[in-house]
Amino acid sequence: MRSMDYRLTHYAQGGGCACKIPPDELEAMVDRLSTRTIGAADELLVGLPGGDDAAVVQISDESALILTTDFFTPVVDDAYDWGRIAAANALSDVYAMGGRPSVAVNLLGWPRDVLPTELAAAVLRGGMDVCTAAGCHLAGGHSVADPEPKYGLAVTGFAAPDTLLRNDTGRAGQPLSLSKPLGIGVLNTHHKSTGYRHQPAIDAMTRLNADAARAAVTAGHRCATDVTGFGLLGHLHKLARASGVSAIVDAAAVPYLDGARDAVRSGYVSGGTRRNLEWVRPHVDLTTVSNDDALLLADAQTSGGLLIAGEIPGATVIGELVDAAEHTVRVS
Repeated sequence: MRSMDYRLTHYAQGGGCACKIPPDELEAMVDRLSTRTIGAADELLVGLPGGDDAAVVQISDESALILTTDFFTPVVDDAYDWGRIAAANALSDVYAMGGRPSVAVNLLGWPRDVLPTELAAAVLRGGMDVCTAAGCHLAGGHSVADPEPKYGLAVTGFAAPDTLLRNDTGRAGQPLSLSKPLGIGVLNTHHKSTGYRHQPAIDAMTRLNADAARAAVTAGHRCATDVTGFGLLGHLHKLARASGVSAIVDAAAVPYLDGARDAVRSGYVSGGTRRNLEWVRPHVDLTTVSNDDALLLADAQTSGGLLIAGEIPGATVIGELVDAAEHTVRVS
């Protein structure tokens, strides 16, 4: 049996981070919750407020524990590649906080009466190989029978409390750097529709954000997030809002994967990307760019790069943070 005998992307309605609950609905749900203090009042360093990438608890003067989880439906048809992508995406939240992943457990939902268990084993093997490359233990986890295949990880990592990367510490005057090109979402949508394998997109999604996180921390930067299901505009809006600033994006400077512009022109745009753009429009000035460019800037990425307030080697400067204005983001 070959993995490609089964089009995994056809066994789920959504795919990758594009299957997230829309940001406006998610924020409405989370707004009804409150963070309850357990133990020392300052022990929980990062919680619900600000909508950051992971939760962080201080466990000593020198160490903070980072906890996150991420899982989704197939974004590509190859089971092993999907496992690698899902694992890299889950680990990314730890890197986005400036930490290093230490241990993870699997989260697997599988339509056991529809898809062979050999494919599930290939998914798990992909996750194991990425965790091994990251120097992160992967042990055990949880599985359920599920009408749609789903896979991801729950990850625990560590960081120094005073070198955390957060989304509420941006300051006006800082440049904005992006460590991976955009376009993953539209290329994945094209793949789901046609079966064409976009190797550059797979390479981008399976590349860990470890080097970018390490470079940001070493450079003394303290503000970052990763660009995933809410697109560049959505994640930048959340960062700017949490930091009490605004942002300017130079549309011509934003890097894209080969084929991304052709894909959006041909209409390979996920529902998640369109919902992202609808949600962020009231907060973003897009008067100088085309609708195709706006869709690409809102494209729902899976295992995208880090967006950093500051410059690091290998990342592209795409704009800057500025004093708060009417819109949190202006695209020029």
